[in-house]
Amino acid sequence: MNIRFLLDGLLVTVEVAVLSIIFSFIIGAILGLLRYMKIPIFSKIVGGIVDLIRNLPLLLIIFFTYFALPQIGIRLDIFWSAVAAMTIFESAMLSEIMRAGLNSVPSGQMEAGRSTGLTYLQTLWIIIIPQAFKAMVPPIVSQLVSLIKDTSLATIISLPELTHNARIIYGQNTTYVIPMFIALAFFYFIICYALSKVAKRFETKLS
Repeated sequence: MNIRFLLDGLLVTVEVAVLSIIFSFIIGAILGLLRYMKIPIFSKIVGGIVDLIRNLPLLLIIFFTYFALPQIGIRLDIFWSAVAAMTIFESAMLSEIMRAGLNSVPSGQMEAGRSTGLTYLQTLWIIIIPQAFKAMVPPIVSQLVSLIKDTSLATIISLPELTHNARIIYGQNTTYVIPMFIALAFFYFIICYALSKVAKRFETKLS
């Protein structure tokens, strides 16, 4: 019974992590590109918002999505509040990684692409992004691993994820405290290690 309850929590953790990764990667890529393109005024506004979010604790953003948004008419259940908070926070983090990756490509590459007749966007897509992506992979993976571990913070709003369910189990029977901590460590390690290995293989292929 306890194992089933714990696995239910693991499923919620994986669901929140996967959805947050997908959404934050898309939004982070868009924000990173907008900052790299240095669109007058607009890029600075985006940069200011990103810097603000990056310097806020994730726990505060979770509280905001769950407790504050309903005050302005946006009501999300616990699950989507967690996904929204993770997406907001990770999008800001990933956008900075992607902006830095794009900036790491020598400016001469853009000039060379434009000199061959490619448009700015074509040069960006064909020449700049593929080179930058190789440099982005390690920090992106590191950030995504952190995201998976950060899902445990959603226990503060009673999201029935892995850590929350483990707390309920050992709260009912204190003899399960150590086994639950061992189980938590095992599950988080397996997920994060598997992600790291997949990313390592992907990085090797890119090389």
